[in-house]
Amino acid sequence: MASVSANFLCSRTSVRLPNQMMMSKKSLRLATVGWGRTPGLTTSRFQITTCAAKKETVDKVCEIVRKQLALPADKEITPQTTFTDLGADSLDTVEIVMGLEEEFDITVQEDNQDNISCIQEAADLIEQLVANKS
Repeated sequence: MASVSANFLCSRTSVRLPNQMMMSKKSLRLATVGWGRTPGLTTSRFQITTCAAKKETVDKVCEIVRKQLALPADKEITPQTTFTDLGADSLDTVEIVMGLEEEFDITVQEDNQDNISCIQEAADLIEQLVANKS
């Protein structure tokens, strides 16, 4: 049986794969992994989605969130930090998205806004929207 461990990151499941299954983050966009207790009898499938945003984008999102929420400079913000962890309510989240739209010259559709709950998700969406704009 393959050894697989899972944890939660930004409300999405991420999985640590055995060494022989590892791929570079740049080449891995979507992978499907299966495992079973007894080969051929029980199989589960799930998807792994990697975060592709550049560090510069993540840092800029952190800066905008810090400014919008008037957070002190010593408050730690990581890519996994959720807006609710920082005390943001729904109005704060809308203002954060507006600040991101202005800074990156993008438009975030309402259905995409609902999928943003942490810094990394915001950075990933921004990079996707910027790439689609080109």
